[in-house]
Amino acid sequence: MSSSSTLMRAILVKQPGGADQLYLGQAEKPEPKCNEILVKIHCFALNRMDIVQREGHYPLPPEAGPILGVEFAGVVVGTGANAQRFKPGDRVFGLAYGGAYAQFIAVDEGSVHLLGPLTMEMGSSLLECWYTAYQAVTLIGDLKAGEDILIHAASGGVGTAAIQLAKNAGARRIFVTAGSPEKLEYCRRVGATHPINYREQSFKEVVLQETNGRGVDVICDYLLASYFGDNVDSLAKDGRMSLQGAMGGPVAEQVNLLPILFKRLCIEGSTLRSRSLEYQSKLSEAFGRNVLPDIESGKLLWHIDRVFGWEDIQEAHRLMEAASFTGKIVVRVTD
Repeated sequence: MSSSSTLMRAILVKQPGGADQLYLGQAEKPEPKCNEILVKIHCFALNRMDIVQREGHYPLPPEAGPILGVEFAGVVVGTGANAQRFKPGDRVFGLAYGGAYAQFIAVDEGSVHLLGPLTMEMGSSLLECWYTAYQAVTLIGDLKAGEDILIHAASGGVGTAAIQLAKNAGARRIFVTAGSPEKLEYCRRVGATHPINYREQSFKEVVLQETNGRGVDVICDYLLASYFGDNVDSLAKDGRMSLQGAMGGPVAEQVNLLPILFKRLCIEGSTLRSRSLEYQSKLSEAFGRNVLPDIESGKLLWHIDRVFGWEDIQEAHRLMEAASFTGKIVVRVTD
C-alpha cells in the first residue's frame, strides 16, 4: 500500500475479547494536524493496557482512537503546518495516546525523540516504561541517595527502568518482587540488591527484617489492593508510595489506615495515558535531558524479550498475558 493512499494496514479488534479477536485489516490513514508529524511505523511495543483495551475495559482518554498501541518507532513522512522540530526522513520514536498498531501515526511533535544510535526495536519499547518509572521513582518518589526502595512486579519493562533509576539515584537498598528465580536473577543483573520471590516470602517481613524494622523510603506499586496493607506497613516514616496500576484489584478490605497518619505517609496515584499533552511534553523533555543520554551511551541497560512480526500479533498478546517474559515485547510492522 503506497504512502499516498487514504488507507493503511492496522491491527484491529473484531469485538472486545481475547487475543483471537485481533486481526490485520485496513483503517483510515491519519493526517497530521498543525503541530503534528506523520510517522511511518517500523516497530511498536506491547503494554499491559493494550490487553485491557482489547478486552473493552480500558477507560480511554478522548485523544485515543480505536487502534491499540502507544509506543512506536519509525520515519517521519509528513509534517503539519506548524511542526518545526522534525523533517521527512528523520528516524524517530515516540509515545502517543493510541494508534501505534498501524503503518502510520500522526502525533504531536513534542511527544517524539530522534532515534539517534538506537535501533527501531529499542526505541519503540522505551517510553511508556521509562516515563512511568521516572514518574514513580523521581517525581513522586523523590528518591534520594542513601534511601531504600521497594519495586513490585520488577521484572517487566517499568521495573527494569525503575531499578536502574534507583541505582543511578544512589539508593542504598533496592528491594524487588517477582514470581520466579529466573525473573529475580534478571532483576539482580540490572541492579536489584534484595530480590524477593513473592510466591515463597512475605515482602513485608523481608523489608522490615533487612531494615531493622524501619521500612523503605519509597515504594513503586502496580498491584494496588492486594499489596496495599503490606505496603503501608513496609514504608518508613515520611515514606512515599506511587501507585501505577491495579493488577491486584481495586478494593482493599480490612486495611489499617492509621499508619498513614502516624508515619506521615504520602501516597499518590498516577496514570500516564490520561495526562494532558502539556504534561507529557514536559515529561518528554525531562526524560530527554536526564535519562536518554545514559540509555544511548549504554550506561542504562534495556532488554527486549521477543520481537514478533505483526502477522503474529495474537501470539504476542498471549505472551504478554502469560507474563512469561522479562523486559519488553516488540512487534515489527511490514508493508
